[in-house]
Amino acid sequence: MQRPDLLTDWTVTWVWWAVIAVAVVGYAVGVVRVRRWPVGRIAALAAAVVLLVVVLNSPVAAFAHHLFSVHMIVHLLLIMVIPLLLVLAQPIRLAVEASSEAGARRIRAVLGFPVTRFLTSPAFTVPLYAAVLVGTHLTGFQQLMSENMAVHEAETVLYLVSGYLFLLPCIGTEISGHELSHPVRFVTLLIAMGPDTLVGVVLMLTGTEIAPAYAASRMGWGPDPLADQSLAGAIMWFGGDGLMMCLLLVVAAQWIRSDRTRDPSEPRRTSWLDSARREATIGDGSGGPDSDLDDDEAALAAYNARLRELHGLDRRG
Repeated sequence: MQRPDLLTDWTVTWVWWAVIAVAVVGYAVGVVRVRRWPVGRIAALAAAVVLLVVVLNSPVAAFAHHLFSVHMIVHLLLIMVIPLLLVLAQPIRLAVEASSEAGARRIRAVLGFPVTRFLTSPAFTVPLYAAVLVGTHLTGFQQLMSENMAVHEAETVLYLVSGYLFLLPCIGTEISGHELSHPVRFVTLLIAMGPDTLVGVVLMLTGTEIAPAYAASRMGWGPDPLADQSLAGAIMWFGGDGLMMCLLLVVAAQWIRSDRTRDPSEPRRTSWLDSARREATIGDGSGGPDSDLDDDEAALAAYNARLRELHGLDRRG
């Protein structure tokens, strides 16, 4: 196989172009109906479309068929960068605001279905994200994908869908059917760094070719197969964890900002950890509904009341 040319090796995937065209036209119709739609969201969609075309039709796509390292860059774009841009474009919110009242109710009803809520919850999306990364890199999937174009197309869809579902409730203010607190978002993203690290380290340390089809397709040009595989692992490890770290910093900044800008008159949201700490310390709220566990005087009074209650139970026992 002759080495691809960076300038001339552009292709057209008609099915993907049709899907992109339908999505862009639908988004544009929604923007026209809403009229006042933030430019940043439009720019996010445009960037996602450009990157998707680059991944599918540019010389990057051609090199990705022959170099594991380039294919890994494509994977990161498909499972993290492009889904992130789609979430930031907020197509669901646009559909709700551009629809009639009845249409908006139907969209929100679909998002509220138990199945939909499960498919977009971290309980499903984090294991899915991990399974996709591990299953497509540390098994024979890459070899199968290199030999079968249908599997290659399915891989593209799998990466886009799993990345979008994972990031949907974690980043930004898109309507998702979930209202995850910033601590939950932070922990979810932190856990998702594990599969990136695992895949990267295993690829870097493995002494045998996981997908020999990459080297076989090059016919003499390109890097040593194991060096290319090790580079792919480094890209996944440092690139994947680096992108995830950026998202963690964004969520942490939003978390801090939300605490600073919270209206003091609004009720304070209590996390499950605070609830458990309150239950263990002052019981079922015997300190009064307005007692604050972090207020020294109130906490001391509630704690003493809890001790008296437990002492009375012990004596009766």
